[in-house]
Amino acid sequence: MTSTHTPVRESGGGTGLLGLSPGRPDDRRARRWPRLRPAVWLLPALVIGCAGFQRRWMSDDGHIYLRTVRQILAGNGPVFNAGERAESSTGTLWQWLLVLAGLPGGDLAVIAMYGGLLCTVAGFALAGLGAVRLRGGDRALVPVGALVLLALPPVWDFATSGLETGLATCWLAAAWLLLVARPTALTTSVVLGLGPLVRPDLALVSVVFLGAQWLMVRPSRRAALGGLGAALALPVAYEVFRLGYYGQLMPLPGVTKEASQSLWGRGFTYLGDFAGPYLLWLPLLFVAAAALPAGRARTEAPPLVPALAPVVAGALCWVYVIKVGGDFMHARMFLPGLFLMLLPVFLVPVTRAWAIAAVGVGVWAVGCAGWLRLPYEGRIGPHGIADERGVYVQQNAAAHPVHHTFAGKPGNAHFGQLVRAAEHSGKPTLLLAWTPTAANSPSVTGIYNTLGYSGTVIPLTGAALDPIGLAYPLAAHSERLAHGRVGHDKQLPNEWVVADRGTDALPPGYDRARVDAARRALRCGPLAELRAATREPMTAGRFWRNLSGAWERTTFRFPADPVRAERELCGPSN
Repeated sequence: MTSTHTPVRESGGGTGLLGLSPGRPDDRRARRWPRLRPAVWLLPALVIGCAGFQRRWMSDDGHIYLRTVRQILAGNGPVFNAGERAESSTGTLWQWLLVLAGLPGGDLAVIAMYGGLLCTVAGFALAGLGAVRLRGGDRALVPVGALVLLALPPVWDFATSGLETGLATCWLAAAWLLLVARPTALTTSVVLGLGPLVRPDLALVSVVFLGAQWLMVRPSRRAALGGLGAALALPVAYEVFRLGYYGQLMPLPGVTKEASQSLWGRGFTYLGDFAGPYLLWLPLLFVAAAALPAGRARTEAPPLVPALAPVVAGALCWVYVIKVGGDFMHARMFLPGLFLMLLPVFLVPVTRAWAIAAVGVGVWAVGCAGWLRLPYEGRIGPHGIADERGVYVQQNAAAHPVHHTFAGKPGNAHFGQLVRAAEHSGKPTLLLAWTPTAANSPSVTGIYNTLGYSGTVIPLTGAALDPIGLAYPLAAHSERLAHGRVGHDKQLPNEWVVADRGTDALPPGYDRARVDAARRALRCGPLAELRAATREPMTAGRFWRNLSGAWERTTFRFPADPVRAERELCGPSN
């Protein structure tokens, strides 16, 4: 099998084919890695390692991952609550890496925190290595794009946090490095295809990078199909598992946050919340001014396709984030896209244009790192966007919150006390806000907005539910509230939880008519099927019904009002 085109300069010198081993033994000299300057390409990684360590922490959403990991290690499967199949982990690969890291034992929170930092440091090192490879390796290079990233406090914050952000940084840099250095290798195709497993929205990056790989190699049709098959094998296999096991097209947070809807206005607010406080337009202007003349000078310009691919991918990531309305964590969802767009200029040659840009970016970086901060530092801002790390530092009264005690927020701490008291009582208990009542399920069932903390204090034999729907399928499929806080704009009324998990004895203050309406609705049509898909024993038949009905189930929504839901789902009562 032969390629229909001779590999171009951008392929890095090898003559291997997409889907085959990259080159022959006599090509080794052409493929030899250039002489490296460790002080240049490793320096950004060392700096982010120090900055990330100084700001180390665990987010509440990071603890959401850990409950699923604990369930897997306990033998209950990849679920948030035993007996209900719900995929609460957005980053599939991060979840399973934490499972592997937790097999020998140890503190999972510490593992997640330092594992994220290690991935971030590795990502910055790989980005530097990719920049050296892109520029030829023998020229003096200075950090410019790296300096933009290193000056931003959100980059320091999300170097840890227990979320998949560090893994995303590592994967983006590794994928780009392989695209620059080994575009013909089969392993490159496999790595480029992992985007949906890192985060579902990073499928955009996989598509762009695979397209760039094809442009660089121009393989035969047969080789192209082989490379595409290698790229899709793992994501497709996991998607089939997801459809059959969970009965959903995507992780449950994507359902509850309505990832397919458009909220452009809210998204541009999220962009302003990131770019405004740090005057981000200023360093990007310096970078653009230097990059455009360099792009016209062939002696300075890097190969076009691997230099342009991450810029296109990063821009698409930003457009998607804006489209869906952003996020409730300040800057977090823009960081992968910014990292991508700065990869081609992560390190740049010492030319007149880039020297001027480096000075300009350097002056901005000193001001940004030293003084530019959010106006709502340590709090939730007026648009519902939070300085997430600052909030948990305040609420835990700790500089580096890892195991959340909420010493600075008595309400959350009180919920933990109620859970422990209910667990010691030995009776099935349903906790609705601060009202313990009888439950029809074993152990403790609690519904609480702060899901990571709830999942930490409620035993694995109990059920940690959230009215938002990050791990509770019933809440995830309720209708969105108008003008709610981004990422928190679903709120399942407690009557549904009483109907779903409580006994016939009604807690004080609840309307029996509304609870009875919810009970009847749970037995009708799509709601009955949703409960069956997530709670019936997993058999071959159930797997097939979940898989074949995944589209209808994922797109199904019902009114949060029990009376209206009963009327719409069950029809008029006799």
